[in-house]
Amino acid sequence: MIRIAVDSSSDYFLEELKEKNIELIPIPITLGESTYIEGIDLERNDLYRMIASGGHFPKTSQPSPQTYLDLFLDAKEKGDDMICLVLSSALSGSYQTAVLAKEMAEYDRIYLIDSLSATFCIKIMADHACRLRAEGVGAAEIAASVESLKSRVKVIAALDTLEYLYRGGRISKATASIGDMTNIKPIITLTEDGKIGIVGKCLGKNKAIHSILKHMKDLALDPDFPTYSIYSYGVDNCQKLEEKLTAGGLSLAKRLQIGPTIGSHIGPEAFGVIYVAK
Repeated sequence: MIRIAVDSSSDYFLEELKEKNIELIPIPITLGESTYIEGIDLERNDLYRMIASGGHFPKTSQPSPQTYLDLFLDAKEKGDDMICLVLSSALSGSYQTAVLAKEMAEYDRIYLIDSLSATFCIKIMADHACRLRAEGVGAAEIAASVESLKSRVKVIAALDTLEYLYRGGRISKATASIGDMTNIKPIITLTEDGKIGIVGKCLGKNKAIHSILKHMKDLALDPDFPTYSIYSYGVDNCQKLEEKLTAGGLSLAKRLQIGPTIGSHIGPEAFGVIYVAK
């Protein structure tokens, strides 16, 4: 059997994971003195509400080596192939932890994929792996196909502030200072090496929407994959972006809400697009 696993940064809902037979490696989230697991004791909007009411900045922790090891040893015991997609190694130590666990498991039929990405970019990759699995493709070929795909899966998003990325250690103070001025909205992406890239800064949300539209205008999108609009908390700006994108002829598959793992690092009022380039 071919098993597919993702961590919480993929932003799947638990129901979808069950439906698609994808296994989840949870990423703990700490807010104040409490630690939560998304979908167990923390729903999507809970995090953003707690941020607004409590004044705490959330923190995420990478899964323990034992979490990965237990999963890999179970696959080894059952003789299964395991394809495991992990949050970008440039944003977290989770991939290195998974590599260590694979070495400890001493099992060659584990295929680790450093997504060099996050949130629904990983979902697109994992959904692709599921389709290939359903078609009877072997694990090694699936892993190779996902590795080939991942450089084409892109995100562009506007943030309300860079403070969350700075507090979480994902960007430097110098980079975060771009958004220090009142009403400056940074436009971010994920670079080819899996880091946060600042591609623009806009005065106000309307200009941020225009910046995303301009970015999307001349792109050649792969019609074999969906294009998603995304948001963290508060849908108004996402709706405005969707209206302008669809008016320009772009077909959006769905609006998806960013979960607590990635939401901890971008904060509320974020919105953008995830797509696959040709």
